[in-house]
Amino acid sequence: MLEIFQQIGEVKSVYTMVDFYQYIKGVEYLICLAFFVGFPLLYRHIHSQKDK
Repeated sequence: MLEIFQQIGEVKSVYTMVDFYQYIKGVEYLICLAFFVGFPLLYRHIHSQKDK
């Protein structure tokens, strides 16, 4: 598990198109995960400020 966090942001050299697409797919999954976690938290924060 620690290896995953160390690899985030690390530039990897890819040699084939398949490696490139797999790397991009992993990056896209991380972006989607961050959005699906971050957006509801931001939405909640914005609407909780309106009630006060």
